[in-house]
Amino acid sequence: MKVIVIGGGAAGMVAAISAKRNGADVIILERNSRVGKKILATGNGRCNYTNKFLQLENYHGKNSKFVYSPLSQFGVEETISFFETLGIAPAVEEGGKVFPLSFQASSVLDVLRYELEDLGIRILCDAFVKDVKKKSGEFLVQLSDGRKINGDRVIIATGGKAMPSTGSDGNGYDLAKKLGHSIVEVFPGLVQLKLEENFLKSIAGVKVVGTASLIYKNKILREDKGDILFTNYGISGPPILQISRKALEFLNNGKKPILKVSIIDSMDKEELKKRLKIRFNYMPKKSAEIGLIGLINKKLIPVILRESKIDKSKKAANLSNEDIENLANILTNWRFEIKGSKSWDNAQVTAGGIDTKDIDSSTMESKLIKGLYFAGEIIDIDGDCGGFNLQWAWSSGYIAGESSAIK
Repeated sequence: MKVIVIGGGAAGMVAAISAKRNGADVIILERNSRVGKKILATGNGRCNYTNKFLQLENYHGKNSKFVYSPLSQFGVEETISFFETLGIAPAVEEGGKVFPLSFQASSVLDVLRYELEDLGIRILCDAFVKDVKKKSGEFLVQLSDGRKINGDRVIIATGGKAMPSTGSDGNGYDLAKKLGHSIVEVFPGLVQLKLEENFLKSIAGVKVVGTASLIYKNKILREDKGDILFTNYGISGPPILQISRKALEFLNNGKKPILKVSIIDSMDKEELKKRLKIRFNYMPKKSAEIGLIGLINKKLIPVILRESKIDKSKKAANLSNEDIENLANILTNWRFEIKGSKSWDNAQVTAGGIDTKDIDSSTMESKLIKGLYFAGEIIDIDGDCGGFNLQWAWSSGYIAGESSAIK
């Protein structure tokens, strides 16, 4: 069985290994000068390759339950075992995140490339696929330079549109559309958000440990806590990336969710009001501005006082109950209007993609064209931060490869 894998990323490499181990003759077509370029950027260069606490709720898409079968067949334990046999010793960190013990993304890429070579899998780099056709039971793959490659099965694992510098520019969607597949509208996932505020430049670079909540009609849609970074365009940090997918989904549907940031999330507003009163009683002669030093980041103080409608030179002894109320409200319930997100260049993953209704989740085979398979980010499935997207790449890739090798 001759299997052509289009795309030499995480899903494509594992698909190729799986197909070859199951007896197929495999070739990878990679548009870049080498395979696995995007893997080097994952986990801040450390490669968070799976997560011990994986749940179906960590995945999103029009039909997020689609992940159930691939993850049941090749899940977290199978992934850890797969990579251990290749040489990757696992290191589990907070939140169940699993990294290679070397804490180098290059380690994961190195062992995958070695396995591809050891199995004798042919890799054709600088090979941009222009078209895929099926005639008389055989696939014909045409490259942009005119070369043509024939095969019995094709696995499309070209990725989405996130991080186009790694070769993900969405060309796989065009291939899929030509083959009759429909695409769920794509948009950036796990991306920084742009805010509608005029004071952002003055607090750019300030990092706080707090809670970010996405709210629509007084209902919390998504919430996460951790390092939150203010920037000159808006806001970033892991909690922001986690809620960004839902935020953009709502914005794209004409709904305007609100971002709530709790700079102080260790106590509620009422408790904070009591603490503030005690604090200012200690320092009646100090200005409100000086009186907040040591409680919050110094660069935030002028902005927060202005947002609280408090004159920064007002003496602590003269702060009214209304002033304290306003200040406690901003510190625990600071609200922002979201106007959009950073571009595909900054996004870590693609939301949307090939509609799962036309893919068999147990084999990753197209329901429209026999012998055509899909794997990875190109499908309308995306995960949270924390190793869930790479796990989807491994699971869908492994099942697609295994299924494609069976006659």
